[in-house]
Amino acid sequence: MNSMVYHSVEDLPLLITVPELAQVLRVGKNKAYELVNSGVIKGIKIGTQIKVPKRSVVEFMGI
Repeated sequence: MNSMVYHSVEDLPLLITVPELAQVLRVGKNKAYELVNSGVIKGIKIGTQIKVPKRSVVEFMGI
C-alpha cells in the first residue's frame, strides 16, 4: 500500500489507485472497490489496474 499522506485534495495526483482512494475516504479497500465497481465513483481501467481520476473524487465529495 502507498504510504503517501494527502493533506488536501490539491495534494492528490491526477490518478490514484483504489487502495489510495480508500485512504483518502478513510474507508476499507472493499468499500472503495464497491464504490468504484458500482459506478458511484468513476474509475478507469488501465491494463489490469483501476485508476480513479482526482476529478471523480472531488465530485463524490461534493467540493
